[in-house]
Amino acid sequence: MRKDDPVTDTTSRSAQPHIECVDLVRIFTAQGVEVQALQGLNLRVDEGDLVALVGASGSGKSTLMTILSGLDTPTAGIARVAGHDLLSMKGRERLEFRRRSVGFVWQQTSRNLLPYLTAAENVSLAMAIGRAEPAAKRPARVRELLDLLEVGGISDRRPAEMSGGQQQRVAIAVAIANSPRVLLADEPTGELDEATSANVLGALEAVNRDRGVTVLIVTHDPTVSEHVRRTVQIRDGRTSTEVLRSTHRDEHGREHRVAEEFAVLDRSGRLQLPEEFTTSLQLRERVRLALEPDHVGVWPGQRGRGPGPGNAETKQGES
Repeated sequence: MRKDDPVTDTTSRSAQPHIECVDLVRIFTAQGVEVQALQGLNLRVDEGDLVALVGASGSGKSTLMTILSGLDTPTAGIARVAGHDLLSMKGRERLEFRRRSVGFVWQQTSRNLLPYLTAAENVSLAMAIGRAEPAAKRPARVRELLDLLEVGGISDRRPAEMSGGQQQRVAIAVAIANSPRVLLADEPTGELDEATSANVLGALEAVNRDRGVTVLIVTHDPTVSEHVRRTVQIRDGRTSTEVLRSTHRDEHGREHRVAEEFAVLDRSGRLQLPEEFTTSLQLRERVRLALEPDHVGVWPGQRGRGPGPGNAETKQGES
């Protein structure tokens, strides 16, 4: 990476992030066998951001989401969401955190809504539990949220009378019923077709844009790139790469959407090279590095010595 390469705008990064993970570790033990689901993961999501989290099955995405939602506790490291320290949080604070500070949408539509209540009743119940809205104001607030999610016309239907996309839109309304600062969505389009998935992702984008809610989406859905500004990839329990998107206007006034991929450098100076890079160049076991005035060169370790005085050997993925 060159010294003058563009990076994300850091003007707002001095503020406290809405999601912050530093060297996050989660170890599960079963029958005497330890499995390290998160291996020193680092992640920062600033207030009002819209971020997608992607990765292969078993990469640690769902583990991270259960921690950020307050359903699980990390083994070590730092995890903060909406000003709450998730490692030191006690029972009462954890309950209030899950009711008021963070909203959650599950992949399984059946887990998001009570089947015997209508759409309006599901949203109203969430408000009653969270006690964020006086009872007299709840009906108007329910209508407002259902209209925002474009499901106001089915407010009197029960989940069995809705399509999958309608159920997920109502679920989003339930998740933001108590005005949380952060909304987490775990594979919210996993059971939907492509067109319906795009509608649900558009609904999450609208919540982020119109309500200023910070949104983190775990997804395998390739269409998510059309709706988020930043995509973070997890590999082997760590964040590995990020894709940052921005819109630029050329000299003719035409808008162009630009996507740039960055490797994530952790506090120890380690990074994970994208898999397509290591496969294309057959990078295995160790690579050679050369420090140049404005960039670092990387070569396969099996070949002859690399150019420049900075040539050295190191294990793959470390710098």
